[in-house]
Amino acid sequence: MTGFGKATGNFKGKKVTIEVRALNSKTLDLNVRFPSDYRPFEADMRKVMQTEMERGKIDVNVNIDDTGDTKSVTVNKSLAKAYYQDLKSVNDAIGESGTDYLALIMRMPDILTNEREDISPEEKTFVLDLLNEACARLNEFRAQEGAALQTEFTERIEDIRRLMVEIEPFENVRVETVRAKLEKQLEEISAGNYDNNRLEQELIFYVEKFDVSEEKMRLGNHLDYFMETMQMERSGRKLGFITQEIGREINTLGSKSNQADMQKKVVEMKDNLEKMKEQVLNTL
Repeated sequence: MTGFGKATGNFKGKKVTIEVRALNSKTLDLNVRFPSDYRPFEADMRKVMQTEMERGKIDVNVNIDDTGDTKSVTVNKSLAKAYYQDLKSVNDAIGESGTDYLALIMRMPDILTNEREDISPEEKTFVLDLLNEACARLNEFRAQEGAALQTEFTERIEDIRRLMVEIEPFENVRVETVRAKLEKQLEEISAGNYDNNRLEQELIFYVEKFDVSEEKMRLGNHLDYFMETMQMERSGRKLGFITQEIGREINTLGSKSNQADMQKKVVEMKDNLEKMKEQVLNTL
């Protein structure tokens, strides 16, 4: 969800620049900074952001530069005259020689005032269009990042599938290992006299205990669901939930492995999944 968008335009002597920055966040955290002139339509600006951004930590910065084509500062002439008369009368009373009254007056309070005109509907539309343009550019940035994430997710999903296939040869090895271990222990206890039927029952118990076919089936289904959901718009939260389900199946697979080579494959699965989780946070 990271990104940056910028748009600049001119409106009747004003150069307006809007910058929009986005960082990862589970919800929409909107921070808008703008000149006080634009405060009357703050709600409209926020509505645009809520529609375009949906979620993320969003910083919007609106700047206005006066190009000099318009007069924005005026001199309060009546106040200047009043200051002049007061200063001159004081000067005459104390008998001072000529003084540069103008330099003094221009430093007095409220002599220079900024003209503030009401924002016209045309200027409001101009600023909102500019905001939409900045959001569009940010979303273009996000789309490029999303394409790269899609490629990475696909590679990691396929890697987990590959590891699922690679653990299959070790599953039968576990059963033979358990059989050999049980036979050895029985030989030590009863000098070779043991019930073969009981041995088979114990083996069936271990086979059922170590069986991971259901976990692999569910894991495969979750991987398919992830790939399908990834094609949908605004699916970031859903992808996050699916990765949690994938993690549960991988953890159960690891707890049932009881075999070093299988556990190594499970660790590789977990590594792929953790990297996916990090990037899912950056997905809308």
